[in-house]
Amino acid sequence: MKNIISSFLLLLIVSCNSKTTEEKTTTKNNDNVATLTAAQLKNTSFEIGNLEKRSTSSVLKVTGKIDVPPQNMVSVSMPLGGYLKSTKLLPGLHINKGEVIATMEDQQYVQLQQDYLTTKSKLFYAQKEYERQKELNQNQASSEKTFQLADSEYKILRITLNALSEKLKLINVNPNTLSEKNISKSVNIFAPINGYVSKVNVNIGKYVNPSDVLFELINPSDIHLNLKIFEKDITKLSIGQKLVAYTNNQPENKHKCEILLISKDLSANEHSADVHCHFENYDKALLPGMYMNADIELKGNNVLTLPQDAIVNFEGRDYVFVGINENQFRMTEVKIGNSENGFIEIKNPEYLQDSKIVTKGAYTILMKLKNKTDE
Repeated sequence: MKNIISSFLLLLIVSCNSKTTEEKTTTKNNDNVATLTAAQLKNTSFEIGNLEKRSTSSVLKVTGKIDVPPQNMVSVSMPLGGYLKSTKLLPGLHINKGEVIATMEDQQYVQLQQDYLTTKSKLFYAQKEYERQKELNQNQASSEKTFQLADSEYKILRITLNALSEKLKLINVNPNTLSEKNISKSVNIFAPINGYVSKVNVNIGKYVNPSDVLFELINPSDIHLNLKIFEKDITKLSIGQKLVAYTNNQPENKHKCEILLISKDLSANEHSADVHCHFENYDKALLPGMYMNADIELKGNNVLTLPQDAIVNFEGRDYVFVGINENQFRMTEVKIGNSENGFIEIKNPEYLQDSKIVTKGAYTILMKLKNKTDE
């Protein structure tokens, strides 16, 4: 008799446990299902749809800095050296091409002008002597050796004069206007470009060598953006591709750019390449060396998407509501990707194929479901 009672109690306990587990499973499943009344369906604006295949774009976010092409940067030096007599340049000062930016002086400038004028005078006499000896030689009135000496002297002086003329041009002295009346110990340095002074490396009275850089000038009219692109993203870019750039201080101020050049050489440390971009409109507020952010729009392949209104976020996760029947909807978790033009990519579409999905009014159903769960 005791054995019969024990068996009955064990069967009763197992039955109760099984019933409890079944109730928990049913409750858990029901927690994800929202049931709407006919009145709720009538008073709420719902739209039902399916996954749609669309071509979406993604945005590649990169960083870089403003750079200036080499032809727009000039280092000013004095090819023969000398002392800086005067200058008005300061960093940031605007200059115009051809204006005097500094005056140099040195005794070698005087010596160079003297040598040029002396050689020029000797050349005049040598030319006359050459012509006279040539005529005498043709008439056999002088020896061949005398004519050859006159010819050699004439050629040497011509070579010397041309060389001295080029040296004078290096220090901005016009040999064609030079005479014994305007020899000067001072020479001027002229601005080679329009732009701004970037650096001033000398002070008045300082002696500079031919290799020393006196000033650095920049023409910012052709500044460009130099972006650092990692190896994995290089193949996504192409010349002519559009992008927008902005600074950290003014992220709302977007600057439109276009890719001009993509480097074929990757850096050893970062495995990144330089991508040079041209600003469509020059902004004087942008200065060389300034760091910028850039957003590059990348065209993607066709992917399955849903309207953004179909996605609801609950407790940090994204969900959609799939229709079970006319008034019941199951909340199903989804993984989302890029969004564009009101549509968002679904990365796990295999769970939603051929499903009827709420594309409008999803948050209303979420509120109904939450209220039911809280009861």
